[in-house]
Amino acid sequence: MGFSLDLRYQICLQPIELPVFNPVALELLQLLANAEVDINDVIEIINKDQALTVQILRMANSSAYAGRYKSETIKESVNRLGVSQITNLAMAASQASLHTSHVPVVDEVMQHLWIHSHACAVGCRSLAIGTGHRHLADQAYLAGLLHDVGKLYLLKALEQISLNKENKCELDQETLLDVFSDMHVEQGFRIMYHWDIPSVYCNIVANHHADSFNHSDILLAIVRLVNFQSRLYDLNTYPRFIQPDDALKEADVLSVTEAVLARMETDMRGSGE
Repeated sequence: MGFSLDLRYQICLQPIELPVFNPVALELLQLLANAEVDINDVIEIINKDQALTVQILRMANSSAYAGRYKSETIKESVNRLGVSQITNLAMAASQASLHTSHVPVVDEVMQHLWIHSHACAVGCRSLAIGTGHRHLADQAYLAGLLHDVGKLYLLKALEQISLNKENKCELDQETLLDVFSDMHVEQGFRIMYHWDIPSVYCNIVANHHADSFNHSDILLAIVRLVNFQSRLYDLNTYPRFIQPDDALKEADVLSVTEAVLARMETDMRGSGE
């Protein structure tokens, strides 16, 4: 551990309610846990946040999702894309806006974290489809997007600590990365559990760096492999000491081909366009 016990203590004192989820996107995500979702409920929830509504429509009408017709309303978008995909768009749009800080060193790392998280979301969706698990594509996207939410929480906590003059805390990049390595998995799981996020995503956060994994858990294998590959594609700027040495088991479980990896790489590199 390369940071002081006092800093760890200060992090643990930070409120769990630090903004790592947009309330509307969070409500949509929690709604997905229900067996039957009423589309009208989804539309009503989205319309609570006008700015988010605009962003969802923009993304739904982008080249990746528009198809032959563009949507003029959220109702049209939900009917065309479905609840799961609209929830993914809502979460992506809202998460992007949360990766900013008034503290320069924190803001820089946040920008890189967003590039990594969104690239992993796109890569997980691509890998799920490419390996014959299309039914998991929407879940895979969200799992990739949220797997490092513990890092976002820690950055928000460190920002608050830095802005409090009583703490006399000067942050540098090395300290941020040491905190990530030591705390992001446990804090990520804590956040997911607190906000009652569906257990499938809690499992991803808790185990994406575990030494071993359940080989029948296809979704976890997808996230672990994509997370590993992101470093090879220069889309994981700060892997530090927490990245597994290889992802051979994950590749074997998924029966990944070179063609699938090539497609995934292209999709991940294009995720910022």
